[in-house]
Amino acid sequence: MAACWIDSHCHLDAPEFGPDVVAERERAAAAGVGHCVIPAVAAAHFDAVRTLAHYTGDSYCLGIHPLYVPDATEEDLLTLERALDRRQGDGRLVAVGEIGLDFFVPALCMPAMREKQEYFYRAQLRLARRFRLPVVLHVRRSVDRVLKYLREAPSPGGIAHAFNGSLVQARALLGLNFCLGFGGALTFDRATQLRQLATQLPAEALVLETDAPDIPPHWLYQTIDQRRAGIAQGRNAPAELPRIGAVLAALREMPSDTLARQTSTNVCRVLPRVHALLV
Repeated sequence: MAACWIDSHCHLDAPEFGPDVVAERERAAAAGVGHCVIPAVAAAHFDAVRTLAHYTGDSYCLGIHPLYVPDATEEDLLTLERALDRRQGDGRLVAVGEIGLDFFVPALCMPAMREKQEYFYRAQLRLARRFRLPVVLHVRRSVDRVLKYLREAPSPGGIAHAFNGSLVQARALLGLNFCLGFGGALTFDRATQLRQLATQLPAEALVLETDAPDIPPHWLYQTIDQRRAGIAQGRNAPAELPRIGAVLAALREMPSDTLARQTSTNVCRVLPRVHALLV
């Protein structure tokens, strides 16, 4: 595989991009980003991510994000099921995602909401298995619980996005055919645990992502005090991926083009339809 970068998790359909989305995708391509994976977060976004991926030549995922579960209904799960069925032949549909559990937001940790999150997560895992698609997982402070349900209903593997768990948890996910997504968070010097993990893992475990427009790298980040002073938070974008990758390559003491090739190969292994789009 050529030494191009793949942004394995990028919300190009987010309103923050708006009319700039095509220009941002062109800027990323000029920087060496050859492909973006665009996950949906709610049923209302399914058509938008599909249309965008086809327009930009990228790929997309369909799923209901845990942050959107509070407003989701059974009808949304039916909408997902129908969309996965209808798009089975669409080579740009590469996974069910973004799905998972979030135990960081206090409101989502209340018993009733935890239960609803787990219900939606398990239902979407069943759909992934039925349609033989990998999954893109949201695992914020929830890795053990995410793993519990993966073991009960194994999926075809996929990506644990924005991973920030332990080495033991990482190895458990690797054993279930997952790669782990790393992005802007590892560019901060103070992220010592995350940086250590990103150097301990085998290269075959790693994929790169921006989560744009979220999780800005340190060169775009503004502190609360800076924002209060009127300095706008920098908008993360897929064009930042090569620079994020360069940070990881330096931490692992390897050439950036070698890391680009390895992480792209990893994406293609766990999201096989991406490979078909690139050959």
